Amino acid sequence: MERLRTENKELTTTVTEQKGNIRALETQQTFILEQLKKKNGEISNLTLSQVELRKENRDREIAFSASLLESGKGYIGPFTTEITLTYRNVFTNIGNAYNPITGVFTAPLKGAYMFRVSVYDYGPPSSGASIYNNGKQVVSAYANQAQGVLNSSNGVVLILEVGDVVYVRLWVGRRLYDNQSNHNTFRGFLLFPLR
Repeated sequence: MERLRTENKELTTTVTEQKGNIRALETQQTFILEQLKKKNGEISNLTLSQVELRKENRDREIAFSASLLESGKGYIGPFTTEITLTYRNVFTNIGNAYNPITGVFTAPLKGAYMFRVSVYDYGPPSSGASIYNNGKQVVSAYANQAQGVLNSSNGVVLILEVGDVVYVRLWVGRRLYDNQSNHNTFRGFLLFPLR
């Protein structure tokens, strides 16, 4: 009988220990499940953030490239006043910030933008055009020689606010020649947005 009591006591102790172990495991399981729920929520939020970031970046895709003539060949200029050039043969206009009717690029968001202009003609006379930002001349492309091909290009990085405009003006008394080779181009793109 004493042996049974000892065994019973040992079994009771073992069962009590096992109940304690089970409670500890249940507590640990609850903690792990809570952590797993938190991680799942973070992953869901991260996925939503990535979707929003991709969507936001799509709005930041701004680039254009255009040449003067849609078809044919010919001279533009010379004129007695400066004129804004309209680059009508649009190769790319991602974001639709360039207007081929007016020749004006309008910044859809604040950022750093890169612009380039190229001019081409046969001399004489000389050839020259300038990139303007909000009515102010920024950089010019100019070529001059007695005869033969005239070509030049130039570029600039500008910090633009929403609604700022950039365009190219042909100098007074200068001309350009273009054909299917699309020598005279105006192009620009957003490098990165600014806050």
